Amino acid sequence: MDLIVLTGRPASGKLTVARELAALTGWRLFHNHLVVDALLAVFEFGSPPFVELREKIWTDVFARASAAGLPALIFTFTAENTVRQAFIDRLAPDARTRGDTVHFIELTCPEPEIERRLDAASRHATKKLTSLELYRQLARDGAFARPTMPPPEFSIDTGALAPAAAAHQIWQRLHLAPG
Repeated sequence: MDLIVLTGRPASGKLTVARELAALTGWRLFHNHLVVDALLAVFEFGSPPFVELREKIWTDVFARASAAGLPALIFTFTAENTVRQAFIDRLAPDARTRGDTVHFIELTCPEPEIERRLDAASRHATKKLTSLELYRQLARDGAFARPTMPPPEFSIDTGALAPAAAAHQIWQRLHLAPG
């Protein structure tokens, strides 16, 4: 299985591009807020049980998707300081153990565009970060500086490229067959 990990700051377009990529390729989409939102019903964000269960569910889904024979799985993810470095460090080795490949693709976007997008109606459908004030505080506090991600295979500026065009570029650059 190919695990396509779309990373980037909040509001960089990860879920929007991922949906376009899933529609283009037929690959399954497992975005991080499926797990985050479920766990927030029970645990405080960043609490030890939240962090442990979030990572366990993520990794269990990757393993089960691989065992089920999925050709590819799209995963959206923001590296922020409640994610343990060990989770990031295990992604590629765990995938290789299963015979899978992880593709880290970074979505970038100019800060003014990220700040403009934060309060978009689509972000309110999940428990995504929507507060400009909180985003700026988190950025000032270094919340997005850790954990350290592996170098991406490539980066795409979603401030300069429409979501469908970004998805098409990802599909072409990965040279993977549609699902």
